Amino acid sequence: MPTMWLSDSQKIGVAFCSGGGFFLIGGVIMFFDRAMLAMGNILFLIGLTIIIGPQKTALFFARRQKLKGTAAFFGGLFLILMRWALIGFLVELYGIFILFGDFLGTIAGFARNIPVIGPWIGVLVDRAGMSVRGSELPV
Repeated sequence: MPTMWLSDSQKIGVAFCSGGGFFLIGGVIMFFDRAMLAMGNILFLIGLTIIIGPQKTALFFARRQKLKGTAAFFGGLFLILMRWALIGFLVELYGIFILFGDFLGTIAGFARNIPVIGPWIGVLVDRAGMSVRGSELPV
């Protein structure tokens, strides 16, 4: 599968982000295992930094509109490290939705194009009201 728009270092960053996602899911499945949740967060942050670069990562988290989400994300990470895994994960999840909420419509549009399960995902997205139509685009 060709990925010509990603450099080799960005592919490594995608691998780190994917590993972080798997560790986060594993931490939730293992009843909010603190070590797995912390490892997932660290891998995700390393992967994001490798994909978009250190300066853009710092600018992304320091944007004025995203400060609430940044504080919630890093506060949740701190709570996870202080052994309050469930509360920390919920605070962090809130921060993730604030930080990456703009991308949910894009992700939903991409998920509709998955070959076998895309139509069912499209029905769920339409019912949830997250669909992106041409008239709602900001451009």
